[in-house]
Amino acid sequence: MEITQKFSSISDWFSNKNVLVTGGTGFMGKVLIAKLLITCPDIGNIYLLIRKKKNIDSQTRLQLILQQEPFRILKKQHPERLKKLIVINSDMVEDGLSLSVTDRERVTSRVSVVFHMAANVRFDLSLKDAVKTNTMGTMNVVTLAKQMPMLESFIHVSTSFCQCGESELEERAYPTNVSPETIVNIVNAMPDQTLEIIQQQLLGDQPNTYAYSKSLSENFVSKCGLPVGVIRPSIVGASWKEPAPGWVDNMNGPTGLIVGAGKGVIRSMLCNANLSVDMIPCDMAVNAIIAFAWHVGTEKSNKPIFLNATANKENLISWGNALEIGKKHTLNNPFSQLLWYPGGRLTSSKILHWLAVILFHIIPAYFLDSLLLLTGKKPFLIRVQNRVKTGLELLQYYTMKQWIFRNDNLRDLQQRLCPSDRDTFFMDTKLFSWNEYVLNYILGVRQYCLKEHPSTLPRAKRVLMYLYLADCLLKLLFGIFIVYLMYTWMSSTKSITATLI
Repeated sequence: MEITQKFSSISDWFSNKNVLVTGGTGFMGKVLIAKLLITCPDIGNIYLLIRKKKNIDSQTRLQLILQQEPFRILKKQHPERLKKLIVINSDMVEDGLSLSVTDRERVTSRVSVVFHMAANVRFDLSLKDAVKTNTMGTMNVVTLAKQMPMLESFIHVSTSFCQCGESELEERAYPTNVSPETIVNIVNAMPDQTLEIIQQQLLGDQPNTYAYSKSLSENFVSKCGLPVGVIRPSIVGASWKEPAPGWVDNMNGPTGLIVGAGKGVIRSMLCNANLSVDMIPCDMAVNAIIAFAWHVGTEKSNKPIFLNATANKENLISWGNALEIGKKHTLNNPFSQLLWYPGGRLTSSKILHWLAVILFHIIPAYFLDSLLLLTGKKPFLIRVQNRVKTGLELLQYYTMKQWIFRNDNLRDLQQRLCPSDRDTFFMDTKLFSWNEYVLNYILGVRQYCLKEHPSTLPRAKRVLMYLYLADCLLKLLFGIFIVYLMYTWMSSTKSITATLI
């Protein structure tokens, strides 16, 4: 991506432009919409493709989202801008996105910028579900975008883990062994049982259906002929600053690990502690997405542009250091309703991890669930540990392998921005301190995910102290038991030896 001096501000570029957003109800989608409304006051309408979910209609889902943290400042200071949000009832996996004739005409005739963020990020989806949601959904959005005569920029949000077989991910297109169109035909034609048989052969060196479906989506988008930008965020964590330090609204990825370890459920994790974690705060990733849309629109390239929104070598932290920092702040700011005193360790040994899981995950779960049954209460720990086991097995592929994500285009993009936009759309990962970021992350998890008010901290600290004493007592008893077993074994061995002599 060559650097050319174009000092028109991002806000000016978005002026009077109508925007289409898919995935606006998701973690990053909410931040993106709020950021656009706050920083681009003259932006046109923002059309949101939202489907009906669990008997909640699209308009009601938007109203529920507007009650959340990303829109607090807007509701207080600029409530009139929220009128620019227009809900379009749709379904990504259906042909034509299930748009009505009126909605289709309204969108195609007015939209200039498309942000395609919708995706199912679960790693354990069946091949059919992953391809339908992530790949076919992308195809449907591209088909719609091709009907937009005013389109200037189409941004496809992918993931830096879309080519897991590559040790170094460059900012370029990667072909797939089988075309996306062929895979879609296979998925639609074959029964689930047959797909399960051939799934691993199709995936190749991809670890799961999510990564595979995203690679297919990228391949399709890169050849669609539109003014396309493909952006690949790495692990997206809580916000650094916006909408609030530590804001996060889901249990995916690192957030789930923080909650599991902080509540004393996860005691061991198969992970190479020396490997680096490439994580980018949510607000930095969103800023890069918005700035990238401006770049694609002003560049007017007839070829797709790729950008890895990653830290690369600029501000990395190892898994081991992340654990130590997280443990420190979790013990100072414990969660409520702890199941046990937080502890445990990382290990790259499968044998040690297996032993730790048996001793500290499975046995305690069965023991405590038995006590719950005896006291007439509903057991739940075995079910929790089964979910933890499945989750850790899916994650360990990523915690035992190192990648290099080239991000030259990200750094070039920063230099292209005018000085005020560099501050407004901050994306320089060197700016934040991991110690401060992890602290805010944990406080954000308490407040936004677990709904624990700061006033609950004193009681949580008292409970933590009791659990610490109980943990020490249990370790002491366990140590005495081991010593007793060793003494008994040595005495028996000595007696047998004496008898033989």
